[in-house]
Amino acid sequence: MEGLPRPGWFGFGFRGFGQALGSERGLRGSLQGPEPLVVGGLGAGDPEKDAAAQVTQVRPSWSFTGFLTRDGRLVLSGSVNGQLPGCRDLLASEQHLLVLRTETEGSPAEMQAWAAAPELRGTPLWTRQILQRGDPPNPALLPLAPEPGWYVRPMQPFSQPLCPDLKARQLVYTWGTGRLGQLGHGALEAELVPRPVEALLGLAMAQVAAGGWHSLCVSEAGDLYIWGWNESGQLALPSRTIAEREKTVAGASGLSSCSPEAKKPATDGDGDLAQFIAIQPFPALLDLPSGSEVIKASCGSRHTAVVTRDGELYTWGWGKYGQLGHKNTASLDQPQRVDYFTDNLLHVEAVICGPWNTYVYAVKGKD
Repeated sequence: MEGLPRPGWFGFGFRGFGQALGSERGLRGSLQGPEPLVVGGLGAGDPEKDAAAQVTQVRPSWSFTGFLTRDGRLVLSGSVNGQLPGCRDLLASEQHLLVLRTETEGSPAEMQAWAAAPELRGTPLWTRQILQRGDPPNPALLPLAPEPGWYVRPMQPFSQPLCPDLKARQLVYTWGTGRLGQLGHGALEAELVPRPVEALLGLAMAQVAAGGWHSLCVSEAGDLYIWGWNESGQLALPSRTIAEREKTVAGASGLSSCSPEAKKPATDGDGDLAQFIAIQPFPALLDLPSGSEVIKASCGSRHTAVVTRDGELYTWGWGKYGQLGHKNTASLDQPQRVDYFTDNLLHVEAVICGPWNTYVYAVKGKD
């Protein structure tokens, strides 16, 4: 249909360092609703070569984003700029870039660590060749190393052995800091080694994701389990912060407590504020509206996004920079569909959350 956006990548949310999202319209430093991805150096006005079509994968950090293209380039945008050829995948942090590269056809794959400097140039900080069993080499994508039983870190030593009994794929094992319940073990203690999330034992999982202080996993049946910190409603559980903000906004607008436009916080039978959940230390099963099944999910610093089997995108949590895609900066503690894609007859296939922004891949939907 004429006038509808072309299928491809879309972006919205924080862009305070100039990282690529959509057009230059909107508030400075943020984009509150989805727009087709625009990446400097890609496309130059040619519809067949625009960024939305060329980019195959997105790897966001807080102040910059890495884009992997069909021809194997890594294009960086934001506080870090530059390009690298022969790239297969990237782990991005504010200090380092860990890149999986095959610089020339037929050469062994390498993991390279680069400093996250304003201009990516010179040589990597260190390089390690990947020894792959079998021929020809077919290295796995990050963050799992292709050597069985290992996982990677941004700095040397960049890999650590897992338990010998484990064969790493999509694991529901967690470790690290746990003071906000993000490990899902029911306690708020740190774990120094990978530990299974016992509440999920026996369930076949298809995907895991971790945000700043919350985590989730998607079962093969399309069920969504989520746990950790809920300060901004990122778990889609009742948030005191959001309820108090809505009450303040209603009062500042001059709406009476009985006005239908004033959304009041939930109360219990005694008229007190209902039970709010700040920390959920073990996995909670979350139902989406209409019982939709989830196929993909991602976590930002304090927001969450999921793709349903019907190709719809739902977001919730912290929305200060428009990262929820609802054309506003409101935070939500309930899943809400991003209508842009359904309104434009687009079927969402993937979502990737940066800390404060969101990238979505969508194809043409059924008329």
